Amino acid sequence: MLELDDVHAGYGRSIVLHGVSVGVPAGGVAAVMGHNGAGKSTLLRTAVGLLKPRSGRVLLAGEDVSRLHAHERVRRGVAYVPQGQQSFPHLTTEENLLLIADGRGAAGKAAMAEALDLFPALTRLRSRRAGLLSGGQRQQLAIARALVTGPRLLLLLDEPTEGIQPSVVAEIQETILALTRRGGLSVLLVEQHVGFALRAAERYYVLESGRVTSSGAGGEAAQAEVREALTV
Repeated sequence: MLELDDVHAGYGRSIVLHGVSVGVPAGGVAAVMGHNGAGKSTLLRTAVGLLKPRSGRVLLAGEDVSRLHAHERVRRGVAYVPQGQQSFPHLTTEENLLLIADGRGAAGKAAMAEALDLFPALTRLRSRRAGLLSGGQRQQLAIARALVTGPRLLLLLDEPTEGIQPSVVAEIQETILALTRRGGLSVLLVEQHVGFALRAAERYYVLESGRVTSSGAGGEAAQAEVREALTV
């Protein structure tokens, strides 16, 4: 569904990704792991169109979208949840969701209702300003907003459980797993929690200094190999 083929990308004169190739299966999950500074967020920004590759290709359902802007990729079904639990802090939870839903008519309202079903806590917090939510609640809101766009193809998640209390982490993890079990949604997940990432993913990739140093099939059996790759 999504393929980064020999991608080189960076900022200014600095190259961050050096010939990275990553594939996300249709209706499945690929997980990217690595230490801070390995290039994980740069990979996602390149995939979503916020950063143009210096060379290589980004393919979406077989189409070369390397030169398309981010909003053009969104129209093709790409959704992105960046790191940092981003929201409009002075708007309520409901208003944050309505900003997305109103532009999509009846489909947006239906998607909003479905997203709220996935995160019951947000239903109870509909009238609370997003800036007053906890970190975990803001992350749930960020994922819900992405889902309201009705992503047809994939959801790009950048460290969705970072800095969140364990009880909420478990809820977010289970929601992501539930989404993937439904089928029809491909997910590129950047995550430092190895156990969760491998439990969710069909394929995994380990990044180190902007290069893929290890890859393979996901699942619990891959934990030892991944942990060894991350300690190198």
